[in-house]
Amino acid sequence: MTTVPRGLLSTRGLSLKFGGVVAADGIDFDLMAGERLAVVGQNGAGKTTFINICTGYIKATSGQVFFDGAEVTGQSPRAITRRGLGRSFQLPQLFTEHTVRQCLLLAASAVQRKTGLWRALDQAVDADEVDATLELLQLSGRAHDLSGSLPEGQRKLLDVAMALVLRPKLMIMDEPTSGVSSDEKHQLMEVLMRALDERKVTSIFVEHDIDIVRRYATRLAAWIAGKVAADGKPEEVLRDPIVIKNVVGE
Repeated sequence: MTTVPRGLLSTRGLSLKFGGVVAADGIDFDLMAGERLAVVGQNGAGKTTFINICTGYIKATSGQVFFDGAEVTGQSPRAITRRGLGRSFQLPQLFTEHTVRQCLLLAASAVQRKTGLWRALDQAVDADEVDATLELLQLSGRAHDLSGSLPEGQRKLLDVAMALVLRPKLMIMDEPTSGVSSDEKHQLMEVLMRALDERKVTSIFVEHDIDIVRRYATRLAAWIAGKVAADGKPEEVLRDPIVIKNVVGE
């Protein structure tokens, strides 16, 4: 009988090989509820691969994934989302020909399976929840604008909002500040972290900006060659010689 790990998100022996390339190398990992985990590593280190396995977009060669007390290994992204694991992407996945508010309505209805041919979106989902989420992510003023017209920072916020409207227990964000100007990065993260804190959502975010990591993470994991090379308090991990050499740079 398999003993379910106690973390909100846990993996055991997680491995993935693409031919001769090892993208995940026997990863044992536990994320506890309430943590803000930053994930760092050079391109190709396995960060996004790990996220994709945990959220069902890629199947591992071997190993197990557990979320909120249940094994979710090999389940579809939609099934894992319904369990309470939210996800945003490095390139925001938006309905660009729809308004900002419609994007949230569509996201909510697609997962809840409450839409019908003759049923209005506002009646198929909790419209008050949609509007509250827009307010939380400071997007109310753009609610009726086409999502494709938003600047990159607000596109990132909308991508998170589309996951947050489902009230997840865990939010995983793949490079939430990429493509955003240096002047706007901290403002973006302030909005995101305030929203996640208000809804008591645990979070993982992949990040290359070490200043962002220092300011917003309570825990840091450094990925090197498909493995977690260092894991702990951000300042301790950032002083690790292996991390300095292979991730941060001299």
